[in-house]
Amino acid sequence: MAERPLTLMAVHAHPDDEATGTGGVLARYAAEGIRTVLVTCTDGGCGDGPGGAKPGEPGHDPAAVVAMRREELEASCEVLKVDHLELLEYADSGMMGWPANDAPGSFWRTPVADGAARLAELLHHYRPDVVVTYDENGFYGHPDHIQANRITMAALAITGLTPKVYWTTAPRSMMQRFGEVMREFGGEQAEPDPAEAAALAEIGLPDEEITTWVDTTEFGGQKFDALAAHASQGENIFFLKMGKERFTDLMGVETFVRVQDTTGAAVPENDLFAGLR
Repeated sequence: MAERPLTLMAVHAHPDDEATGTGGVLARYAAEGIRTVLVTCTDGGCGDGPGGAKPGEPGHDPAAVVAMRREELEASCEVLKVDHLELLEYADSGMMGWPANDAPGSFWRTPVADGAARLAELLHHYRPDVVVTYDENGFYGHPDHIQANRITMAALAITGLTPKVYWTTAPRSMMQRFGEVMREFGGEQAEPDPAEAAALAEIGLPDEEITTWVDTTEFGGQKFDALAAHASQGENIFFLKMGKERFTDLMGVETFVRVQDTTGAAVPENDLFAGLR
């Protein structure tokens, strides 16, 4: 029997999330010969339609948006060399407070046990050594991100599997820099808006609380191209405005909090697979 390959599974909410938060590690570990599995929980139907049309506006056809985003997701996976794409295909719940939160079939409205049972099947099938998803607040409070965390942690409990588990995060030092770059490329006022600064200050963690810093600079171009593959959402993907060089400079390290580990690898660490190879 062939030896099971080291495997990374990333559980994300929408098409394009895989590139923003984990595009670097997906590309890096694929290049190192590690099997990569992406689970995308929703169909992305609350994304932009042609010309930036929003849900409920003229020109926004949810079925057409879903079909387009599926194509874009597959293109992104090709760029990142993802080995296996698994789609749960729950309806996109939209942002917190949107009517779509409570629509029949929405991910947010799905019982956690139901989503966890489906994800548990994939965990049993792939038996990942590392699982990555969002923190309990979905990084910034998006309902589908929160639900992705809930079903992932519940699925792990169901299976009894003990991979290393990580939640994506960002260092507060980077969020401050990110706000400066947003103002530079967004043409906003030179002085930061107090409300915007306060919101950014609540995202991520103090640098000293981050357990894992993975250098993905070499794969910045791939990460940028994966984001660019989601062209229909370009209006919302701020990072595409800065070009590959600035993008790689800003986004060349991906950071995580390790929340489950049986290897005893010391932290801080610079490799999701520390202690496994």
